[in-house]
Amino acid sequence: MTSFPSASAPLPGALALPPLPAEAPEADLGDHRALRGVLGRFATGVTVLTAGRDTPCGMTANSFTSVSLDPAQVLVCVVKSAAIHAAVLAEGAFAVSVLARDQEWVARHFADRDRPRGAKEFAGIGHTRGRHTGAPVLDHVQAWLECRLGAVHEGGDHTIFVGTVLGAGRSAGTDPLLYHGGAFARLAG
Repeated sequence: MTSFPSASAPLPGALALPPLPAEAPEADLGDHRALRGVLGRFATGVTVLTAGRDTPCGMTANSFTSVSLDPAQVLVCVVKSAAIHAAVLAEGAFAVSVLARDQEWVARHFADRDRPRGAKEFAGIGHTRGRHTGAPVLDHVQAWLECRLGAVHEGGDHTIFVGTVLGAGRSAGTDPLLYHGGAFARLAG
């Protein structure tokens, strides 16, 4: 196993560089709000992660990315306290629905901590049970993937779930829903 220096130690061979530009001062990493502000400057797509054959659950997630094409793998990061965290581990599978620009209401629904749970969580939201995982795959999305849980990694207060893609599809249609600076956004034009 490779060991790395502590986060506070300078990297070996680090260059002596001038200070960062005034328009982008260094954030206080001990201030979670400041760090969230820095991370929020990276625009992402918006997905809904789902799991559960018998008791389905979902969660809005923007910490999603491709990992590999061969084998086909993706990852999603889930806070350990989320209900879906236990469901993904118990099922050993999950689905990801990539939301379209007009699905902000879906993203807000699955981000609402006070939403109903279980089957009621999906009431009024069109979906189909995935043929590979049984997890809900949402209707009218940009793309979808069904995954078998391939690896689990610790990531602080989150767990990094790596999924091996069992099935996937995409629409020919609209623009994606984006998230940037703490707000939903759409492509210009």
